[in-house]
Amino acid sequence: MAAQCTHAATIKKGVKPNTKGCEECLKMGDTWVHLRMCLECGHVGCCDSSKNRHARAHFDETKHPLIQSAERGEDWRWCYLDEVYL
Repeated sequence: MAAQCTHAATIKKGVKPNTKGCEECLKMGDTWVHLRMCLECGHVGCCDSSKNRHARAHFDETKHPLIQSAERGEDWRWCYLDEVYL
């Protein structure tokens, strides 16, 4: 049986991105590869392919488990805890 996410209930309706880029990288004046948005609070962080990995750092700090791609043309969601796509 395929793994399923058990955290979908933590998605907040109407969550919008807090920024148009990685929140921490913008403050640092740094760059990123791809953006991910937290589906619980709207935090925008850079992906694991970026040198700073701020999306994962946000998860490590807050334990908000679900993100979605914030890249134009991409439509997927990921659960850090269950390690599955939604």
